[in-house]
Amino acid sequence: MSEQLDDYDLKILRTLQHNADYSMNELGDKIGLSHTPCWRRVKRLEEEGYIKQKISVLDAKKLKLNVSVHAYISILKHDEQSLLSFENSVNSVAEIVECYSITGDKDYLLRIVVSSVEAYESLLKKTLVHLPNVASVNSVFALKQVKYTTELPI
Repeated sequence: MSEQLDDYDLKILRTLQHNADYSMNELGDKIGLSHTPCWRRVKRLEEEGYIKQKISVLDAKKLKLNVSVHAYISILKHDEQSLLSFENSVNSVAEIVECYSITGDKDYLLRIVVSSVEAYESLLKKTLVHLPNVASVNSVFALKQVKYTTELPI
């Protein structure tokens, strides 16, 4: 944990992770600060990059995005330009919601969210295998989401 963060900063971050919709007065009440010092701390945490953005977490099932797929990607060439080309192209595919460079016998792990197995098959055939420098795609379908959180353990 950064030495720059004190207990109030950590309380702010924990509280905002749970609900970023609090007014500054509500946030201050929850962590034990008045409006102005709380506001100053939140602004500092934003400026220093601890708070990247404030978002709403949507319910994938209600949006009929019922299929979560983890795709393991093997890359043909491992030079810097080839890897950057693949990484940059991933950002243009809306269905890819997470991408990690990983260790082991695969190079990347993608988390993909789609409406159906058929939608994934189409994405695989029309998009994933055509991303720059892709040698292979191995897909694993999630049967059930047991835990999902965006909250970091601070």
